[in-house]
Amino acid sequence: MAKRIKADICVIGAGSGGLSVAAGAAQMGARTVLVERDEMGGDCLNTGCVPSKALLAAAKQAYRMGAGEPFGIAPAEARVEFARVHDHVHGVIASIAPNDSVARFEGLGVTVIKEHARFRDGGTVIAGNAEIAARRFVIATGSRAFVPPIPGLDKIPFYTNENIFENRECPAHLVVIGGGPIGMEMAQAHRRLGARVTVIEGLRVLSREDPELSAVVADRLRREGVEILEGAKVLSVSGEEGNIAVEVVQGGQTRRIEGSHILVATGRRANVEGLDLEKAGIEYTERGLKLDERLRTTNKRVFGIGDVAGGLQFTHVANYHAGIVIRNALFRVPARADHHAVPWVTYTDPELAHVGETEEEARQRYSKINVLRWHLAENDRAQAERETEGVIKVVTDSHARVLGATIAGPHAGELILPWVLAKSNALKLSSMASVIVPYPTLSEISKRAAGAYYTPTLFSKKTRMLVRFLSLFG
Repeated sequence: MAKRIKADICVIGAGSGGLSVAAGAAQMGARTVLVERDEMGGDCLNTGCVPSKALLAAAKQAYRMGAGEPFGIAPAEARVEFARVHDHVHGVIASIAPNDSVARFEGLGVTVIKEHARFRDGGTVIAGNAEIAARRFVIATGSRAFVPPIPGLDKIPFYTNENIFENRECPAHLVVIGGGPIGMEMAQAHRRLGARVTVIEGLRVLSREDPELSAVVADRLRREGVEILEGAKVLSVSGEEGNIAVEVVQGGQTRRIEGSHILVATGRRANVEGLDLEKAGIEYTERGLKLDERLRTTNKRVFGIGDVAGGLQFTHVANYHAGIVIRNALFRVPARADHHAVPWVTYTDPELAHVGETEEEARQRYSKINVLRWHLAENDRAQAERETEGVIKVVTDSHARVLGATIAGPHAGELILPWVLAKSNALKLSSMASVIVPYPTLSEISKRAAGAYYTPTLFSKKTRMLVRFLSLFG
């Protein structure tokens, strides 16, 4: 017989967003059920953010061993033991996993059910032999790698982000299909760890980013030996593991690329199948759930968060959604999600961070904008550390309110935060230009970029005339 459970809130999916809702709700006194069929922690912990950043860190360490010449340090060739790199990656996962474990959440008072969930009706979910009736439901089932219908791909083994971190041997020649953030991060990491790498992209790499700053990243990867084919279409793949061939057309010319392994990094697809959403009156598409501004589905008792919401697919967005849902579901506050100031980062070296509108987007919306830049080559800390490759680009409206900012350079993901604050609060450049910044730090580029807006006025002919006039009075 089915075990009937009554709850205040039932969360389907134990990724970052689902865990945040479950932990918050339970600690606030709500009867909470969490259903997860796979690994606790979801994609971010097991196959996404955490392992990719751990691999990138290992790759950066290998690269640094051969990059000491500018400091007067003889370069040394890194001896990469790829199996131990694998162990490092999984060691990082293991160190974080207890925070997302069944034991921790049961300790918080959450009822955790390790089964597949499906709706029986608009107010009931079935998971294994459990029947969960809840006042509110949260769908946090995340997304999976999208695999395009390339002829021959179904006949050979290939990597996605879901299995590449299980590899214990460095590929001889990794062919990456897709030049987005995942593709570019994995391309650079594997190149630095000893693989030959080719990236194939149908448009331009990092096409979502400002082309001026994404070029900084692309140029760096090319100099490191990554072959990047832009405007290229994959016609077919063939072969077997260790010996694959990719047929590509670029600029009207057909080319055959021979490699050892393929990584498919062509985006994500929301996990909406198998939930019997129709029985609960929940509308959806292959892109995700149909939601209102309060993240409610077409069944107002059911919310959707994170990747399955069909918008920006980032862990920090899922965690933000969790807070919106808790306010709505537990406190009945009509909180609405606002995505106008969501930042994101591509963790290549140099990093690429962004918030708000790009220059092109701003020009489409406003008749007049200001575009400000400050290059890392003009930053003393960057010079001291010999990391002068990069630039900050800030876009404002005609009243000097920040519309967006993009940074290409070392630690760009850390440097973007004050611009997120500025965008979130519609601050003017004067707020950034007037702060005191410690010297010497990379953060000075933000103050310098903001100050550049006022430079023409500050050192204008009118200002000089005013200073001379005032000097007459002693």
